[in-house]
Amino acid sequence: MSGMSPVYLREQLLDRRARLTSLGEPAESDEVTRLLGEVDSALQRLDHGNYGICGNCHEGIEADRLTADPLTTFCLDCLTLEQRNALQRDLDSAAQVQGSLLPTRDFQFPGWEFDYHYEPLGPVSGDYFDLIAADEWLYFFFGDVAGKGVAASLLMAQLHTLFRSLVTKRQALDKMVFEANNLFTASTLPHAYATLLVGRVEREGKVEICNAGHQPPQLLHGRGVDTLKPGGFPFGLFPSVQFEPVTVALERGDSLFLYTDGLSEARDETGQEYGEQRLQRILESGSRHTASETIQRLLEDLAEHRRRTPLTDDLTTMVIRRL
Repeated sequence: MSGMSPVYLREQLLDRRARLTSLGEPAESDEVTRLLGEVDSALQRLDHGNYGICGNCHEGIEADRLTADPLTTFCLDCLTLEQRNALQRDLDSAAQVQGSLLPTRDFQFPGWEFDYHYEPLGPVSGDYFDLIAADEWLYFFFGDVAGKGVAASLLMAQLHTLFRSLVTKRQALDKMVFEANNLFTASTLPHAYATLLVGRVEREGKVEICNAGHQPPQLLHGRGVDTLKPGGFPFGLFPSVQFEPVTVALERGDSLFLYTDGLSEARDETGQEYGEQRLQRILESGSRHTASETIQRLLEDLAEHRRRTPLTDDLTTMVIRRL
């Protein structure tokens, strides 16, 4: 069964049916007739208690595929070769689209430098990050959508579009995050949420950050590393939540290090996590390095920890450094 409740699923399917039947004359087309049949079939499966069960092997269908397409009736293992090839082409296209949403490697903002490492677990990722220069401010966005795969990547793209539209309003940071949270909560499924950092940087070193349940940023400076204040509620769980901004001042050479839990929860061959303490140690040993040097040192240490153990989650890191 999908992570969605049966009641909510029924509402969504009935809404799709109502939209199809309201099309008027086009509703008589073969395509609309086919879609109506698929919606009715899904409603029947809900009634009979076998929704989300593969029609061939009778095992559960992958939850992220059901979230992305609630009419799905077969699990990945039971797709035909033609269907698998079509799915792979769709995933390849989705990966290209998602890659186009990432900040460019040559992104510039006067007095600052940036670098990031982005390593999705599969073709697409639920990790979200962006950089937007808007007059005297640099906005940065960094987070992790709940779940994996296609469904998470769709929410990542929604966050990207949402914040890019709100930045143009030039409102206070906490008001922007408040409005974005309300819009996201109202337009997504009940179980959809993200942990998120939203911040903006002044050219002279002032940084303002709202943390919505994400791992706190690490402030790297000449005296070592400080962990900033932990965040509150995750983004998208509840409407009308206030997100309190925290302000820090970065001196020349200071950096902010941001990461998703694909880093801290990466495991070695014995199942031991990389962990916050090891992360702190490697950051402290190179707290005055450039953005690219910081990420490179960290990736080398992570590789030493993991050895041949594969990742189990998307992994993204970003460094924002005052020159």
